[in-house]
Amino acid sequence: MAACQTTLHFTRRLIHVWGKQRPAQVKLLSTNFCSQASSSNKLDNDVVEIMGNKFARDEWTNVTPNILSKVGRNLHNQQYHPLNLIKQRIHNHFYAKYPNRNGNPIFSMYDYLSPVVTTEQNFDSVLVPKDHVTRRKQDNYYINSGHLLRAHTSAHQRDLVKSGLDAFLVTGDVYRRDDIDRSHYPVFHQMEGVSLFSRHKLFGEVKGGDTLELFEDGQRVPGKQETHTLEAAKLVAHDLKQTLVALVRSLFGEDLQTRWVDCYFPFTHPSFELEILFGGEWLEVLGCGVMEQELLWKAGAGDKVGWAFGLGLERLAMILYGIPDIRIFWSTDHGFLSQFRVEDVSQPVKFQPFQKYEPIARDISFWIPPGFERADFLDLVRTVGGDIIEEVAIYDEFVHPKTKKMSNSYRIKYFQLEKLLTNEEVNSLHKEIQDAAVQQLGVEGRF
Repeated sequence: MAACQTTLHFTRRLIHVWGKQRPAQVKLLSTNFCSQASSSNKLDNDVVEIMGNKFARDEWTNVTPNILSKVGRNLHNQQYHPLNLIKQRIHNHFYAKYPNRNGNPIFSMYDYLSPVVTTEQNFDSVLVPKDHVTRRKQDNYYINSGHLLRAHTSAHQRDLVKSGLDAFLVTGDVYRRDDIDRSHYPVFHQMEGVSLFSRHKLFGEVKGGDTLELFEDGQRVPGKQETHTLEAAKLVAHDLKQTLVALVRSLFGEDLQTRWVDCYFPFTHPSFELEILFGGEWLEVLGCGVMEQELLWKAGAGDKVGWAFGLGLERLAMILYGIPDIRIFWSTDHGFLSQFRVEDVSQPVKFQPFQKYEPIARDISFWIPPGFERADFLDLVRTVGGDIIEEVAIYDEFVHPKTKKMSNSYRIKYFQLEKLLTNEEVNSLHKEIQDAAVQQLGVEGRF
């Protein structure tokens, strides 16, 4: 969805079966699968190659070699990785709590869908307007004008519903050009859940349910869409909230306090965020809502209603395991991964820092040229410095009173998780960033 860094494009900038088919039998429209990292991911002057597929570059291409190196890593599928533990706990919860009458799981699970999607899948299929800010190059990693690395797992929602599924969870890596700090990373992992209801399924156990209807020609109000009856909207929202409160309590404990906050997403109405009381403060953990009926019409399921939710695996893992820096999830250091080598995925784990070093800060200032985009500078810093960059923060903007040129000043914090950086190493890397900014972005250094 879209408004707090969780699955259905839930970020604050914006803004999701029953069937007996097994995953291998489902035909997904325009969707490929990937199972492992590909060494062939590369970028040249004319072509972007990802997992063996080639895409012609054009004026929209802005994906970087650093980002391509992450495609196919699939941290959520690596055994004993904390993101995998979180995913497995959620899967286990849905398997155990929601079987069908034959004892088989209602929810189908997908965690190997390719992150390469079309712009239509990523935006149009979830009702993002053509002129919406979230389509900008500054926010996404475009392969070309027609393809990008998915910005949310909602990009697969329409195709899965169209394939005939009524209940599913999708987990995958998503890509956004974002800030650089301990809680943001250009690649993170989301899980999306969807559940659809026919008239019989929704009202079958309700007293007098045979007289109730899913749809009406009404008006949109805060509690329902114009096409939904009040009874249908209330029952779907009730089922959604019950399902998600049970989920977070299975992760954090049955005594967990929760609360709901009304919010807005473009592809659900009504929409909510779920907050939990953890460590003495209220923390947002996921976004959700009743699916816009237009989505279901376009997916060939217009005779049903449904809910969708989205959550970020890193967000949950950082809270649950006490992991302080999102970059740590990409570490291959034994001191990190060994802490999560557990026999039972529900076993409590408290992250213990395996190295204790202090970051080294360096400042960079420059006059910016016309058309300068901060996101381009952040990507340049990531490309040169990789995961050694802990944080990039702008601390000053200055307009020269005579020339009217604008200057930006940033503080870059260098910190390597596995070893102590020397001043000489940091100075050398900082010089590379300065030179690259001049050569590639056309800035005028004030070094």
